[in-house]
Amino acid sequence: MRTNRSSLLIGGTALLGIAMLSGCKPVGPDYNKPGYRAPEAYKETGASSVAPPNPAGGHWTPASPSDGMLRGKWWEIYQDPQLNALEERIATENQNLRQATEIYLAARDQIGVVRSSLFPTLSAGPSIDRSKLSENRPSSSTTTHYNDFNLGGQASWEPDFWGRVRRNVEAARATTQASAADVATVDLSLHAELASDYFTLRGLDAEIRLLKTTVDNLSSQLDLTTRRQAGGVGTEVDVAQAKTQLETVRAQLVDLDNGRAQSEHAIATLTNQNAANFSLPAAPLDLTLPKVPVGVPSQILERRPDIAAAERRTAAANAEIGIALSAYYPNIDLSASGGFESTHSGTWLTGPSALWSLGAGATEMLFDAGRRHALTDQSRHLYEAQAAAYRETVLGAFNDVEDQLAALRILEQESGVEHGAVASAQHSFDLSNERYRGGVTSYLEVLTSETTLLANQRTEIDLKTRRFLSSVSLIRALGGGWDTTQLPK
Repeated sequence: MRTNRSSLLIGGTALLGIAMLSGCKPVGPDYNKPGYRAPEAYKETGASSVAPPNPAGGHWTPASPSDGMLRGKWWEIYQDPQLNALEERIATENQNLRQATEIYLAARDQIGVVRSSLFPTLSAGPSIDRSKLSENRPSSSTTTHYNDFNLGGQASWEPDFWGRVRRNVEAARATTQASAADVATVDLSLHAELASDYFTLRGLDAEIRLLKTTVDNLSSQLDLTTRRQAGGVGTEVDVAQAKTQLETVRAQLVDLDNGRAQSEHAIATLTNQNAANFSLPAAPLDLTLPKVPVGVPSQILERRPDIAAAERRTAAANAEIGIALSAYYPNIDLSASGGFESTHSGTWLTGPSALWSLGAGATEMLFDAGRRHALTDQSRHLYEAQAAAYRETVLGAFNDVEDQLAALRILEQESGVEHGAVASAQHSFDLSNERYRGGVTSYLEVLTSETTLLANQRTEIDLKTRRFLSSVSLIRALGGGWDTTQLPK
């Protein structure tokens, strides 16, 4: 009968605690995402006071439906199989990404650690002792040897009446989501860095091809000036100038080889390959620059993982306010213990050997010299600071997109002008070469026109490379193919 009463009492206490817990709203403010009104359109997708609107056929597009947005493997829009193969290695081989992933997994485990405080802790264990008492002890009992068979269990629980634990879980979940967004940020940065290094290398390949062709031409011209001097038509000055120009271009070619090696080593590091054994065959940058679907500005709030991380950390900071406020309320503890104890194994697990106890306690802090007040104010200030960091991240993201859109527009215009300059320089060089072969002019005119042509050709290649790099930077600024639906729930 007594055992039944104790069971009813334990059950009733648990039900009372659960009822009180379910009816108590966590203290502290509920979270509302900091507001930020996105512009209706990017400045660079409309008319500009400096340049006309983006013409049809430009390499970025204004607002487009969601089905035109970038997808997960955004680098595939460049249609380069070699780049695709290298990018695929990032997910499985890059150590920086693995480090960020492990940090996220550790943050996810912290949710379980914090959430466990919502439930009672239970422990149990048997013990068997054989003891001998002093025969000279002050006791009327003559028993000096006895056994003690004990099987007991304990339970303790601090009901989350004020929501401290629930706010802790809320903060841990938001922090974990922020960590997941950090992984996406690292992933996006690594893929963009690899694409940038790859296009830099391909741009150098294009320059190397140009300089090798120029070296062949200069070698032919040196042979021509040497034969003209031997025939009494040319001068030693012509030969010296031809040799100087040839060696100058050869030196430039060596410098480009050094730059290419550095880009190749960077790619090897990003893809976790030994630089000593890694090489990429030469392939000049002959790709067509793809159009990048920009979308509307409001989408950037969902597509940038760094914005998502800042917003989730703001949510975690808001939960910390509730945690600080819960310290003003008393701590209530419920405890229970029970089991069986006997000196004989035959009566160990019988009804008369049962024992139990129930307890409850409450503790309220009466004086802490302003500690709780200071901690609450601190949590509110940290929340405001994080909210400001979120808004600054959003503002920086919009500026980043505008910068890359402007860079693409200006580089496109500059490339068009430079293409005309190359055509003019080529025509000038052809005329000078014909004049020299006909004995009308000196080799200095050929040398000057050829130097001008080479400079313009290298500038044209550099502009094309920069356009590809800006294209990658724009994709990175837009968040790549990521969006907030990929955050863990």
